[in-house]
Amino acid sequence: MKNHFLFPLLFSLLLATPHSTQQYACNKNDPNTSSFSFCNTSLSYTDRAKDLVSRLTLQEKVQQLVNKATGISRLGVPAYEWWSEALHGVSNTGPGVHFNATVPAATSFPAVILSAASFNASLWYELGRIVSTEARAMYNAGLAGLTYWSPNVNVFRDPRWGRGQETPGEDPLVVSKYAVNYVRGLQEVGQEGNFSNEKLKVSTCCKHYTAYDVDNWKGVDRFHFDAKVTLQDLEDTFQPPFKRCVEEGHVTSVMCSYNRVNGVPTCADPNLLQGVIRGQWGLDGYIVSDCDSIEVYYNSIHYTATPEDAVALALKAGLNMNCGDYLGKYTENAVNLKKVEESVVDQALIYNYIVLMRLGFFDGDPKLLPFGKLGPSDICTNDHQLFAVEAAKQGIVLLDNNNGALPLSRNTIKNLAIIGPNGNATGAMISIYAGVPCRYTSPLQGLQKYVPTVTYEPGCSNVGCSDASQIEAAVKAAAAADAVVLVVGLDQSIEREGVDRVNLTLPGFQEKLVMDVANATNRSIVLVIMSASPIDVSFAKKNSKIGGVLWVGYPGQAGGDAIAQVIFGDYNPGGRSPFTWYPQEYVDQVPMTDMNMRANATRNFPGRTYRFYNGKSFYEFGHGLSYSTFSKSIISAPSNVSIKVTSLS
Repeated sequence: MKNHFLFPLLFSLLLATPHSTQQYACNKNDPNTSSFSFCNTSLSYTDRAKDLVSRLTLQEKVQQLVNKATGISRLGVPAYEWWSEALHGVSNTGPGVHFNATVPAATSFPAVILSAASFNASLWYELGRIVSTEARAMYNAGLAGLTYWSPNVNVFRDPRWGRGQETPGEDPLVVSKYAVNYVRGLQEVGQEGNFSNEKLKVSTCCKHYTAYDVDNWKGVDRFHFDAKVTLQDLEDTFQPPFKRCVEEGHVTSVMCSYNRVNGVPTCADPNLLQGVIRGQWGLDGYIVSDCDSIEVYYNSIHYTATPEDAVALALKAGLNMNCGDYLGKYTENAVNLKKVEESVVDQALIYNYIVLMRLGFFDGDPKLLPFGKLGPSDICTNDHQLFAVEAAKQGIVLLDNNNGALPLSRNTIKNLAIIGPNGNATGAMISIYAGVPCRYTSPLQGLQKYVPTVTYEPGCSNVGCSDASQIEAAVKAAAAADAVVLVVGLDQSIEREGVDRVNLTLPGFQEKLVMDVANATNRSIVLVIMSASPIDVSFAKKNSKIGGVLWVGYPGQAGGDAIAQVIFGDYNPGGRSPFTWYPQEYVDQVPMTDMNMRANATRNFPGRTYRFYNGKSFYEFGHGLSYSTFSKSIISAPSNVSIKVTSLS
């Protein structure tokens, strides 16, 4: 999706400006609308949706096919914004969510890639449950909708992908399990019963379908990229998370992606949409385009001759909603030109409305319905914020611990030097598609709780580290300290939606910073890597001064507390790497646009991910150490064993 970066001025305006609109239809106190059949809760959702659609004119219908659905005042149906985000917390990066003085923030959990490193399905479910509680509370306050276009269940195929941070990693099985559990937690549906008739807490969306993992690499962007995928790789790698999201998670929406797959735009492919998602997997919900995808395949790749052809193609392929305005602009004319039947539009709206009806949108005042008692006091609660710490701790990966460098002892360390551009990170910790966090605890703030004297030297002005002039001060601070924690890595300026990496090395002079600091002290130092993707750590492997190495992902609003608790041993790390740590030579050899997964010796292709890669790596998928130590011994058993048998009947 198109991510709109939020600037401090915008934040302040949002917080200063009241924004509260009650969103629901079928007000039971309005005799003009409460008698409509679509308001009759004793009828089936399908019958109610059909009744509503039958009352609409074509002009009204087409304006319900877009994310900014217009209101229909004569039927008592308010305008509705379908696009909201909840990737790892309720976020205002989609226009459906607004923060203000009443609700200024929501709990911001770690980036998905770090939560995935916990390999803990119950954690993922609980994350979803907490996020949906805060989402419902905001809806009741008139500050949010009920349809959230999350999670991202693409497989992290290539280590350069800027959106890898949004995903649960490189393994289709882990991605699938994350999808199922997070979706079930959000919707609070999916354990037993008739799923199509169950009420929803919120509606979720698994995206971006399918084989999407190139954003902008060396001039190749997602709008023009044609993913050439073998049927084997499609079925074995790219499709499983979506399949399980629908069949086991009972997700209520799937979003198609910008790219083409084998020549056909995903949002215009009847086999992928109508054939697979709805036909084979049985989606009980709606299919939505990524934002402006229809316009993209008309304007950017000229896949159709006219805009009317573009919208007709999408609707007939099985698309039900457009994030963007193309269906709203051109569908009416497409119907009048007989490029698509009005009945196709009707069916799309029925799918859309059934989801809103399961959410209670057409059941009257939400305060009188299930979850109606949730409100602002249920957001940013102490329990939710403690769980943000827990989620980060469970994901942190201890990559190396040479000579028992970790944990540090708070009893012996009185002077701690914290070095590195991410040492006092705040915004970097909450990753992309984050909202306004309840509060921040930076690594510096977290570590200050353990040591009486802490010296902080960034060494670089930012993670780009284009200037080495601050390294000398960092070296001096390190030399004078009892212990050194180096916090380096990346942030959204290096990897994000729309920005893919070109190499796997630390940016700028960061590597020099690490080496100079390590060489300036006689003590073993701790290296903390904040990133969403692997980094070539050959320099660290070669330096005996670097004892402990932690990967902390983007650890969310409470990342500093989680990092400090792991470093000082109040928490025993158990996270495991959700991706393979490739060397720089890998990306020098393999084009990001090569979608093949399996190794091929004849063309010198080493394969991708732990399942197929046959080259060297610094750390393998699933690697992770702990502070626990084990002993083992061989126990011998006697050659003859006597057993007494007693008859009980």
